[in-house]
Amino acid sequence: MAITKAKKKEIFEKVSTELKGANSAVFVNFHGLKVSQATVLRRKLKAADVTFFVAKKTITRKALDARGVTGTMPALDGEVGIAYGADLLAPAREVYEFQKKNKDSLAILGGVFEGAYKTKEEMVAIANVPPAKTLYAMFANVINSPIQGLVIALNAVAGKKA
Repeated sequence: MAITKAKKKEIFEKVSTELKGANSAVFVNFHGLKVSQATVLRRKLKAADVTFFVAKKTITRKALDARGVTGTMPALDGEVGIAYGADLLAPAREVYEFQKKNKDSLAILGGVFEGAYKTKEEMVAIANVPPAKTLYAMFANVINSPIQGLVIALNAVAGKKA
């Protein structure tokens, strides 16, 4: 079914407005995704403050070009949706987690990260970055490790002298 020019302009404005507030976006091929799976995906994304939107590829391309995204846009083959959000890592991470459970019906095609197009491999690498709280815990462990080693050594020396 053909879309009128007025409707295309309306969709373009919506995509442009939504993507202006997004820090990152992931292009997702959802061919073969069942309605029940799509509902689960949308709920999971919404819980992580990520929005999922489907628009024509040409409209999406024009909206991203108007935003000034640099680099080469990855090939958008098949039925494509966009997951985007204010968090840099959440869109990629949430889609990747869902993709691991539904390999046959969902695939990351690439994305936009920090104002530049990224390939599929780069977006998967971004998706594997741990959440901020985990990174803070890892940093605290690195800071604590030398102190903990010193305490263990001093305790061993004190145990030998006693």
